[in-house]
Amino acid sequence: MHSLDTYLGLAERRNTQKSYAASIKHFEQEWRGLLPATAESVAQYLVAYAGALAMNTLKLRLAALSHWHQEHGFTDPTKDRLVSQVLKGIRVAHTALEKKAKPVELDQLQQVCDWLDQDVLADPAARLPNLRDKAMLLMGFWRGFRADELTRLTIEHIEVEPGIGLKIFLPWSKGDRDNLGREYRCPALSRLCPVTAYEAWLNAAQITQGPVFRKIDRWGNLGATAIQAGSIIPWLRRLFGLAGVAGADQYSSHSLRRGFASWAHASGWDLKELMEYVGWKDVGSAMRYMDTSIGTLQARFEKGMPSAPKGATQEAAPVSVRQPRSPRGKAGLRVIK
Repeated sequence: MHSLDTYLGLAERRNTQKSYAASIKHFEQEWRGLLPATAESVAQYLVAYAGALAMNTLKLRLAALSHWHQEHGFTDPTKDRLVSQVLKGIRVAHTALEKKAKPVELDQLQQVCDWLDQDVLADPAARLPNLRDKAMLLMGFWRGFRADELTRLTIEHIEVEPGIGLKIFLPWSKGDRDNLGREYRCPALSRLCPVTAYEAWLNAAQITQGPVFRKIDRWGNLGATAIQAGSIIPWLRRLFGLAGVAGADQYSSHSLRRGFASWAHASGWDLKELMEYVGWKDVGSAMRYMDTSIGTLQARFEKGMPSAPKGATQEAAPVSVRQPRSPRGKAGLRVIK
């Protein structure tokens, strides 16, 4: 039987609980703040870390303080006008370009997969971890999964349709506020195929239930528990570094998601189609993940430029940016029928 506390605990995401606990600890131990807090003390707390912490981090700290006061029956000081005005002033005074994860491109994806395949030939002991890493990389990219979604995949919730794709069920995700669960589909492709990589990993690992992507120790022993979401960034950077990808330390757990969104945008997907596939609920969230390369912009500008008059000197030859088209009219890879 589940207790009342069990259900109350499940009502909040584990990551949210950890973030809020860390924020309260920072307020009390690092800044020496007292709880319950006043609006003045919260405002001073914001001032103390203005510029040192990102705006999103400050907002998270406020959310944690707000939650603590509501949970303990106190008046929420973060709703005071003084706090909102101070936060607005900090935003104006410390305007900065939002840092974004470097998107993974198909060339880098191919480079890493090629390296993983070659490394297995050179070192048979690397077969198991390399097959796992290849499946994680390709499923993370083509499905646009967040780190926590990728590490929470279970074999029981994935159905393989050979030559067609994968049906993946997630009981909950960040965008699923009502915890209704959602089914995702991932197609089989002519190359860099996530379905083939997934099947190869399961066959090698000989697992039939539980977490899909598990820990493997230094001696090659496969564990029973899933990889932690917090380990995705160092895993990705290490993998890219070993494969010789330039700027490996610039990639993060959002790089796979941003890479897919940028690829789909450049390949002609409309925004509604992309939002439905990835699971975004609002346009703003989707737009933050999409990048348009300078080469693509140049091609669009040149397409609309009138022909130069005869005899005119051409300053620079336009760069030709060609996007191969698939049978569906999308650029990039061919879906296996």
